[in-house]
Amino acid sequence: MMNPLYEQMPVSVFERMSLAAARYGAVNLGQGFPDFGWPPEILDAAAAALVDGSNQYAPSRGLPALRAAVAAHYSRHHGLSIDAEHICVTSGATEALAAAILAVVEPGDEVIVMTPAYDAYAPLIRRAGGTVVEVALTPPGWAVDRHALEAAVSERTRAIIVNNPHNPTGRLFDRAELEAIAAVARDHELVVIADEVWEHILLDGQQFTPIASLPGMAERTIKCGSAGKIFSLTGWKIGWLVAAPELAAVAARAHQFLTFASAPNLQAAVAYGLTDGDAWIGPMRERFARARDAMTAGLRHAGYVVLPSASTYFLCIDLAASGIDATDAQFAARAIEEAGVAVVPLSAFSDAGAPRHLVRLCFAKKQETIEVGVAAMAKAREYWA
Repeated sequence: MMNPLYEQMPVSVFERMSLAAARYGAVNLGQGFPDFGWPPEILDAAAAALVDGSNQYAPSRGLPALRAAVAAHYSRHHGLSIDAEHICVTSGATEALAAAILAVVEPGDEVIVMTPAYDAYAPLIRRAGGTVVEVALTPPGWAVDRHALEAAVSERTRAIIVNNPHNPTGRLFDRAELEAIAAVARDHELVVIADEVWEHILLDGQQFTPIASLPGMAERTIKCGSAGKIFSLTGWKIGWLVAAPELAAVAARAHQFLTFASAPNLQAAVAYGLTDGDAWIGPMRERFARARDAMTAGLRHAGYVVLPSASTYFLCIDLAASGIDATDAQFAARAIEEAGVAVVPLSAFSDAGAPRHLVRLCFAKKQETIEVGVAAMAKAREYWA
């Protein structure tokens, strides 16, 4: 007998749309990976470490150089007082999330998830024996409502997962919203699992506040970070979790039985990238902002209503406001099959009660990719005119 949790689980929407894009020869604006933006020096460092360094197991908690580099990076950028004992290197941020959830959640526990949400959260919580409690964010503002969070807390609530900056909406929660989340966590003795992988993809001069920096939150927060997002190298799957040493140690024990360790040459290259200075951050943000603006302008010219995006690689289109009488899933299916462009229906980011009039697009693309994608979106719109 197969495990029914996985037997009944659909293939990830990102995988489905990327496979469909390949099958139909469509431009892929669905899955969130960039086709530009990585610093070539980091690739050179990875190549050199592969040839000249060790190719055997790294320590399970990560190369000492990378753990020290991650700690120094956050001390420098966010003023956090952390060291290597706060860090565990993982095979991507999704594995950091898995380790954090397995370390915190016991059978019968409830975990609050603000939806729409990254689609890995719910199955990971259920795999740990927990129950997902959804708190819906409402478009177009997607604001955090403290009263809704409070209403979702029960005596079985163990944790809140906070994704900031927020995928799929592109929201960057402001300090008042983070303070509301922190107050609920402190009042009810909850752990916050902070998915902060988009922390450096900030557009329009935005400033990011890590939730662990708020009063009383450092000891109850497990932060998940991603070199793949910081350096636009998503295929490397190098991530980490950051927590108080006691929490980090427990999560590291969960991690050792997931992947144990990640490729040492990639860890060494990420350590080099984090240590070599921050000159790459400004140009990277400017290129992503230009890409967002180009895609937004093109889509609006084609007649779409585009919601604001302050961060991440993503923007959302409001189909209903654009005069399109179709669900997000209907639009996505027809767009890929007949217009040659892959997008992601936003209803895939919630289990229940999801809005079905929004789709997500990835703007982290070269200008020529954006132009082809926008032309295909204009063609898709004609089917619903």
